[in-house]
Amino acid sequence: MIELARHVPPGAGIWWGQASAEPTPLVHALLDQIGELGPHRAFCGLTWDQRLTRELPEQLSLVSYGALGELRRISRAGRLTVVPCHYSALPRMFAERALPSDVGFVQVSPPDAGGLCSLGVGADYAADAVEHTPVLLAEINRRMPATTGTVRIPLERFAAVVETDRPLAEAPAKPADDIEQAIAWHVAELIDDGDTLQMGVGSLPSVVLDRLAGHQDLGFHSGIISDGVLRLVEKGALTGARKEIDTGVIVTGAALGTAELYDRLPDLPVHFRPASYTHASETLSRLRSLVSVNSAIEVDLTGQVGAEVRGGVYIGAVGGQADFSRAASLTGTRSIITVRARSGTHSTIVPALRGGTVTTSRSDVDVVVTEYGAAHLRGCDLAERARRLIAIAAPEHREALSRGAHS
Repeated sequence: MIELARHVPPGAGIWWGQASAEPTPLVHALLDQIGELGPHRAFCGLTWDQRLTRELPEQLSLVSYGALGELRRISRAGRLTVVPCHYSALPRMFAERALPSDVGFVQVSPPDAGGLCSLGVGADYAADAVEHTPVLLAEINRRMPATTGTVRIPLERFAAVVETDRPLAEAPAKPADDIEQAIAWHVAELIDDGDTLQMGVGSLPSVVLDRLAGHQDLGFHSGIISDGVLRLVEKGALTGARKEIDTGVIVTGAALGTAELYDRLPDLPVHFRPASYTHASETLSRLRSLVSVNSAIEVDLTGQVGAEVRGGVYIGAVGGQADFSRAASLTGTRSIITVRARSGTHSTIVPALRGGTVTTSRSDVDVVVTEYGAAHLRGCDLAERARRLIAIAAPEHREALSRGAHS
C-alpha cells in the first residue's frame, strides 16, 4: 500500500481522474489514510465508486463540476460542493489554481520503450490539470490502453506509482425504454449525412447512434465516446470524411463503455484530446457541420434548459452542454435538446424552470425533442416558441400550459 503522507502535504488540494480512468486504488488509499493525513479538499468528476458514497470521511470535502454517478448521492446528503461552470472552463481553473491542484491521482498505461505513459481512456480534464500539478501519483494499469492525441507523461514525473492489472470500469448500462426509443427516432430524423455529432453516453444516446446506421460519412467530436460509436464505425456510417478539421478522426476526451470498446480502441481512428481542445470555442467554431445532442431535466416555454437541479438538489451538471449547444447553434448546424415529457406525473415542459437554474440559454437551443415530437425554435418569437413547445408536451398538461402561457 502506498503511504500517502510521504507525498500529500497537510491541507493539500487533491484531484483525480474520472469514470473508467478513475485511479481507484489511490482513491481508496486516500479514504483509508485520511485520518492520518488530516483535512483535505478534493476534486473529482464522474465516479462510480460506491466507497465514496458509503465511507466518505468528514476530513475529506469533495468538489466537482456536477453531481454525476455516485456524486448524486453525495449531493443529496449535502456533502458535495458544486462549481457551476462550462466544461471548457476547467483547464483555466486548474491553471489559476481555483480548483484543488497540489496533488493529482491518475490512471495510466504502462510506459512505452521511451518511458512514457498515456492517460489512456481519460484525457479530458486530467490532461490539462497535469500541467499545473506539482505532485503526481499514478496507478499504472496493465490493461489501460495507450491512446493517441495527448502528450504522454514521463515515468519520472510521478512521485510514486502503484501497479495493477485490473479491468477498466465499465459504464452502467440499461436498455432504452419505449419513451427513449421514440425520442431517438425524432432525433435521428434531424441528422443528415456528413454531420459531425456530439452527444453523451447512456441508453438514449446509444439508441440514437444505432438509428443512424444507414447514414453516410458521419463525424464525431465529443467529450465522450461509447460503444455506440464503435458500432457506427463497424457499419461504415461513421467515417469523418467530411469533417472540416480532424478529417477521418474521431475526437474525444474520454471513453465510457464496455471492455469491448476499450479493447478495440488501438484499432480505431480515435484521438483522445484534453478539454482545452475538445470543448474550446476556437475548435468548435471550425466544425460547421456540428450537431449537438444533449439532455435536460426540464425546459421552459421560452426554450431555456435546466439540466442541473431537481427538487432543490444538484443532480446534474453544466458540463459540456452549453459549450457544444452554443457552437452547434451559432457556427455549426443544429443544437438539439432532448427531454422526456414527464417526470413522474409532472410535465418537464414548464412555464418557468422549477430548478431555478438555467443551464443552456434559449438562444443556444434550435430544437427541443420529446417522445411527442420535435419543436423547432430557431427564428421563432417567444409566443411561437411556447406554442411549439406545448405541442410536444405530455397531452394531459397541454391545456394548463396554454393557460399559463397566455396569463
